Amino acid sequence: MLDYLPRVSDELLKLKIESKGAVLIEGAKWCGKTTSALQFAKSVLFMQQPENKAQNILMADISPKILLAGENPRLIDEWQLAPKLWDAVRFEVDQRHAFGQFILTGSATPPDWSTVSHTGTGRIARLIMRPMSLLESKESSGEISLKDLFSGNKELVGKSNIDASKLAFLACRGGWPMSVKQTELSALQQARDYVDSIAESGLPLADNTRRDEYRLRQFLRAYARMVGSQALASQIQKDISASTQVSDKTVYEYQRVLKGIFVIEDAPAWSPNLRLKTTIRSADTRYFVDPSIGAASLGLGPEDLLADLNTFGFIFENLCIRDLRIYAEALDGSVFHYRDSNNLECDAVIQLRNGTYGLIEIKLGGDKLIEEGAATLKKLESKLDPERMNKPFFLMVLTGVGDYAFKRPDGVYVVPIGALRN
Repeated sequence: MLDYLPRVSDELLKLKIESKGAVLIEGAKWCGKTTSALQFAKSVLFMQQPENKAQNILMADISPKILLAGENPRLIDEWQLAPKLWDAVRFEVDQRHAFGQFILTGSATPPDWSTVSHTGTGRIARLIMRPMSLLESKESSGEISLKDLFSGNKELVGKSNIDASKLAFLACRGGWPMSVKQTELSALQQARDYVDSIAESGLPLADNTRRDEYRLRQFLRAYARMVGSQALASQIQKDISASTQVSDKTVYEYQRVLKGIFVIEDAPAWSPNLRLKTTIRSADTRYFVDPSIGAASLGLGPEDLLADLNTFGFIFENLCIRDLRIYAEALDGSVFHYRDSNNLECDAVIQLRNGTYGLIEIKLGGDKLIEEGAATLKKLESKLDPERMNKPFFLMVLTGVGDYAFKRPDGVYVVPIGALRN
């Protein structure tokens, strides 16, 4: 507890606890859900505690109310092991007529929702937690605020201390809380262990079906090669089939299951109003919840990324998407991806609940790539229909390497990821 590193989502969690009877925190294993929840909980039930696990699951069937007894907010960790607890929590919330009763954490969606009779709407708020952003792991200076940009404060003063070598390390280490304070070799091992645990387990916890370890590893490798693309299941299947035969159906199944345990988190397409009729690609863009999963799936370390800038580029893009999601959600916003039939592409669109938005291109760095990113942003801006939608609040090239944030003469902001915050 004394070593707790504050999370961007802490304020949002506090607000949800104060405004709903219960809060569900979902996210990948090891991302810090339980640790964050413990900052607010007054009592706790660990469903996976070895000596009590079987008894807890049985009691959830027989008399779930007994498990819910305790000082509030009461944390129920890995609740999905006993899905009947969902209705029990919802019922207790209705009976007590009070906010801040329960905090549920889950690293997988329940394999069987058939026993759940109520969605929890109006009673149970949801919060997605991800591995740490660079701000949370103390690697971003946090001098450039997305909130300020959306508030109209366009004065940029910010510096990053991340060079190419450190960036490659951070991408491979990822944002796993247990890795942040470790030595470099130990920190890098966490992501590799994470991928191994996914493959070796066969994912039985997702839906009680065990899958082939080799095929899972090949799927993860193929998906890693598709990061930042809108690859179809057939393209992923073709990539896997170079080493082992799988069907499109199997690819879809692996995608579904890995999304269910928060390993994969694709970006939805952004559909703005355009001046001219142009077909917008509606497929999701492929990403992992953390860039380290992609790097570890490919068996790559920091030196490998530095030797292959193309691969480094899409792994870095995944890192930026992770951080942007964390920062955007703190502002009640979401991250989208834009691509149209003319192959005009924008890596990230942050859109807030009120409809305001900013356009972001992600580039490792260097004058040539920054120029390309700025040109893309200006081209997309020119295609937007000003009569049917507002102009973007900002245009930004988000870089990996670069000491300073600045505003170009054309109005495009250049911001290193090592200076960004929510």
